Amino acid sequence: MAAPLSVGAVVVITVTTAVIGMRGMRVARTPADFMVAARQVPPLLNASAISGEYLSAASFLGIAGLAMLEGLGALWYAVGYATGYLVLLATVAAPLRRFGAYTIPDFAEGRLGSPRLRRWATVMVLVICGFYLIPQFNGAGITLQATLGGPYWVGVVVLGVVVTTGIASGGMKGITVVQAFLYWIKVTAIAVPAVVLVLAVSHPSFGTVDGPAPTTFTRATLVRFPGTTRMDVSRPVTVRAAGTVDGTRVHGALTLRPGTQVVAAGTSLRFPAGAPAPTVSPVTGSSWSSPLLHLDGRHGHPLAATYGVLLATVFGAMGLPHILVRFYTNRDGQAARRTTAFVLLLVSTFYLFPAVFAVLGRMEAPALYLTGQTDSVVLVLPRIMVAGLGGEVLAALVAAGAFAAFLSTSSGLLIAMAGALSHDIMGWGVRAFRLSALVLGMLVTGAGLLVASVPINVLVGWAFAVAASSFCPLLLLGIWWPRLTRVGAMWGLALGGGTSSLAVVASMAGFGGTGWSALLLGEPAIWTVPVAFAAMVVGSLLTPGAVPANLTDLLVTMHLPERLRRGPVGGAEQVG
Repeated sequence: MAAPLSVGAVVVITVTTAVIGMRGMRVARTPADFMVAARQVPPLLNASAISGEYLSAASFLGIAGLAMLEGLGALWYAVGYATGYLVLLATVAAPLRRFGAYTIPDFAEGRLGSPRLRRWATVMVLVICGFYLIPQFNGAGITLQATLGGPYWVGVVVLGVVVTTGIASGGMKGITVVQAFLYWIKVTAIAVPAVVLVLAVSHPSFGTVDGPAPTTFTRATLVRFPGTTRMDVSRPVTVRAAGTVDGTRVHGALTLRPGTQVVAAGTSLRFPAGAPAPTVSPVTGSSWSSPLLHLDGRHGHPLAATYGVLLATVFGAMGLPHILVRFYTNRDGQAARRTTAFVLLLVSTFYLFPAVFAVLGRMEAPALYLTGQTDSVVLVLPRIMVAGLGGEVLAALVAAGAFAAFLSTSSGLLIAMAGALSHDIMGWGVRAFRLSALVLGMLVTGAGLLVASVPINVLVGWAFAVAASSFCPLLLLGIWWPRLTRVGAMWGLALGGGTSSLAVVASMAGFGGTGWSALLLGEPAIWTVPVAFAAMVVGSLLTPGAVPANLTDLLVTMHLPERLRRGPVGGAEQVG
């Protein structure tokens, strides 16, 4: 049954986003408007917009859900996402803006003088953004299921239509205000419910959080199983059932006996207050409060898994095309640095709250362990913990924030993909940009329908791993190492980006099993990032004659503040 307030909140956010985005048709006229907002976005507005598109489904739903399921070690994702911006501020922001380009492939060709490298970089933009965009659609489907009672596919399609239409209409200039607006919606939507649930609601002592998941339902709880689930029952309990349990169709009272029960997809069980909660969570007891990542217990190497996630998230932040293109919208390098400093503050503030939902979810919402829907803990917890109108209001606020997360991040990703395809492959022009946005929007919407069962944060983590293994070494070495050549860059993109992409695809297909093989495929950054750096360095040292002839001018362009230069040199603003 859909909650009217949640329906209204999602509708308001969606309509407001669509209206502001389509308003861009009146203000976006030139390619520069569509790609980089005419390079006139002030730092605070740009920081809000960057934070809006950076705080994705993985941040709003995935971190809390994964931490609830796997343990507090999953909060390393939040640490990595935020820390990546500190490294970005120190090493990339200002030089990248001074170079002056529309896309990362622009930078690759301008810095190293290779049209072929530009094409390779364009392919990586599409791969990284594709991996990152699909979980946004996944999150939209989950939100519609959890808060509005609708089928998964409706949320995916709605997000696809709204985002694709907005980007095709107004491009970067039209979407900047949308993303800034959505950041403030998101931070309000996660902060207010978190504070209310901690301070105003009675809950078990936080000292019990490192124990097993709750053994009883504190209130009558309806559990819906979207997929077939094996659950362990500790003692007899009588429930109201609608569906199939252990191969028998049941509609009415059912007594669950001790042992393992198989619940078919689509079945609903209503547990009475005080009933024992069956267990399905792979992480229990002190393992849940461990500071290391366990990742469903398949890897068996939590320290290595933690390093892999940190490598992917910290270095991946420097290689995300939809974030990097934002620095081109600043007026100059100094403004780019100020923007990044603001982003650090805004993003760090947001990441204070997912841990609150993870802890409260473990104590208050054991039903989510049964259904495998811990990704929805942020959405359902307010209604579980607060009765009546108050719970509905908080749930509506969270639903609005969740949909804001998908809309803003999807917008930035689709801009990066459409910009790379139209500018770097199809040829320059507004018509090519709009056509690219429409085609890519339809393709990714279709892909979003296929990943309903994959955890959001895992999907996004893979995108970061590919970015960390391709664009991160290209940018760091291209900006700070004069000896980088087009051959070395090509080797790094091919080996780092290629191997990480293959590892992600293999992991999605179920290869790897357990132990080290599962770790190396599931967290590929732990080996693909060193491979990418090594390939670029070795390839460059073997081809010293491929260093660009205008290298000095290019380095001056990136590292000399604008006020000290009389005019553009080298690659600066060559396409702007």
